[in-house]
Amino acid sequence: MFALVKKLLIFLVLLAIPNFITAEERKFNLGKIATKTEIAGWDIDVRPDGLGAPLGSGSAIKGEEVYAEQCASCHGDFGEGLDRWPELVGGEDSLDTHDPVKTTGSYWPYASTMYDYIYRAMPFGVAQSLTHDETYQVVAYLLYMNEIIDEDFVLNDKNIGKIKMPNVEGFLMPDPRPDIANVNGNPCMQNCNTPTKIIGKARDIDVTPEEEKS
Repeated sequence: MFALVKKLLIFLVLLAIPNFITAEERKFNLGKIATKTEIAGWDIDVRPDGLGAPLGSGSAIKGEEVYAEQCASCHGDFGEGLDRWPELVGGEDSLDTHDPVKTTGSYWPYASTMYDYIYRAMPFGVAQSLTHDETYQVVAYLLYMNEIIDEDFVLNDKNIGKIKMPNVEGFLMPDPRPDIANVNGNPCMQNCNTPTKIIGKARDIDVTPEEEKS
């Protein structure tokens, strides 16, 4: 009997050891360690330089059909936007006007982050339902409609970070904000002495309705 109890205690101790290790790794012993599968489900970002783009490819020719089925009901057959859904095509030379039209052609700086957003958040209501190839096809179709690539150009994980977008120079790089100043590649983390200079002021863009005078 005593031998049986001893074996049972040893077995329980062996079972508890992994839990002790896990608790030590998680200081407050909350939640659980994410599995590789769970991490892979979240690790889907695609950087501006194309790093992180999944294997796959697509052209505007194939993308037209996917766009018609998955996107046109909100964004219009030709990216013109329906009701209050965003326009995806056009808007060239409008960013410095009173009514800027921000589309994938006039505003968006990187084709790779177009992929990132579309795969992550579209179609509306059924996000992440597109395959990798379908997403490449939709991005290719949008680039084609904005006259950035040819219709038969095959967009893929190797070249999506190399597409030259019309407004890429319209974004300030490196980031000029003083609170993220970088000195020799090392970001300042405390007591940062960075000069500030006002380089512009917001203008009246008439977005607030005025009261009608009786």
